[in-house]
Amino acid sequence: MAEIHNFTLNFGPQHPAAHGVLRLVLELDGEVVQRADPHIGLLHRATEKLAETRTWVQSVPYMDRLDYVSMMCNEHAYCLATEKLLGIEVPERGKYIRTMFDEVTRILNHLLWLGCHALDVGAMTMALYTFREREDLMDVYEAVSGARLHAAYYRPGGVYRDLPEQMPQYRESTWTNAEKAAARNANRGGSLLDFIEDFTNRFPTYHAEYHTLLTDNRIWKQRLVGVGVVSPERAMQMGFTGAMLRGSGVAWDLRKKQPYAAYDKVDFDVPVGVNGDSYDRYLVRMEEMLQSNRIIKQCIAWLRQHPGPVITDDYKVAPPPRERMKSNMEELIHHFKLFSEGIHVPPGEVYAGIEHPKGEFGIYFISDGANKPYRMKIRAPGYVHLQGMDEMARGHMLADVVTIIGSQDIVFGEIDR
Repeated sequence: MAEIHNFTLNFGPQHPAAHGVLRLVLELDGEVVQRADPHIGLLHRATEKLAETRTWVQSVPYMDRLDYVSMMCNEHAYCLATEKLLGIEVPERGKYIRTMFDEVTRILNHLLWLGCHALDVGAMTMALYTFREREDLMDVYEAVSGARLHAAYYRPGGVYRDLPEQMPQYRESTWTNAEKAAARNANRGGSLLDFIEDFTNRFPTYHAEYHTLLTDNRIWKQRLVGVGVVSPERAMQMGFTGAMLRGSGVAWDLRKKQPYAAYDKVDFDVPVGVNGDSYDRYLVRMEEMLQSNRIIKQCIAWLRQHPGPVITDDYKVAPPPRERMKSNMEELIHHFKLFSEGIHVPPGEVYAGIEHPKGEFGIYFISDGANKPYRMKIRAPGYVHLQGMDEMARGHMLADVVTIIGSQDIVFGEIDR
């Protein structure tokens, strides 16, 4: 009788369901996974090393390039760590703007995850639905920062500027006639807050459509239920955070347990799973989108009532207003020193973590008192979740590997940082 040997298969790094340059070496017995060995390092861009050669503010745009689906959340952790070293307080309005944009980013992240996860499993339509909503939120990003993806909107001490009073409008062009432009501008007549509020009112209807398409879909449940089960004890042992931990039934959320920005002043619930499988992680992220919507509504209500500064008035950290810089010698010197040398941060070491859409994203700094970090270490949630790949995939079919990668919601920019 012929001997049966396990064979080894490369899943990626060019696989469309690898969500980046993941090279997963699978040891298979037929179509059953015996071992899954993730190989990383193909994308490595040395972000942590580059930060040592850039001033504290210059490294903010590097954060956007890590998890390029959760841009402002990455910036938030970086700015929080810098602010802890500097010992400065962000103005209240700046905190609420950060909270609102963290939640806008969470919805953006989960929409992309949902569309791509469904696409990986075989549901083609979901990507069209979720990208329709992402367009509105990308316009919000563009309105405040000028960029649709890599925003660089947060700054140590607050945010770059206040929210605009006018949403950008579509204009008549060779591919958009006047009638189409007017229809697309229907909800863009007011301020940015008006536009976001309009989105939050529409979003629950869209969300219900996602549930209709997927939640009780027989094929969807067959592909997700019971796949990639992680017990709560094992999830904690492996260092899982975010939806990966909450999907296993552990109600751990840094926004509740270690509040930052304005999270201690807004009301929201933390959804948790029961079975710790891919389906529970799906349901947890779905509910998180509605909770984010709820937080954004509260932030809008507060921001309408409370005008004020959005960045610290310490001119050794943030630039002075342009009018004062043009008319006052001291402010001009502050401006010049800030943009030529950067911020001088006191010596010390610090860690700041936030509840990123994918889990706990943290920045660890060592400062020697110079205008650049002495060392920076990034705690990326996807890196930690990837180590569970072998355990989660073992005993499952080859097709289930795609489901498990999708339910982990990994982006390789932060893994191969």
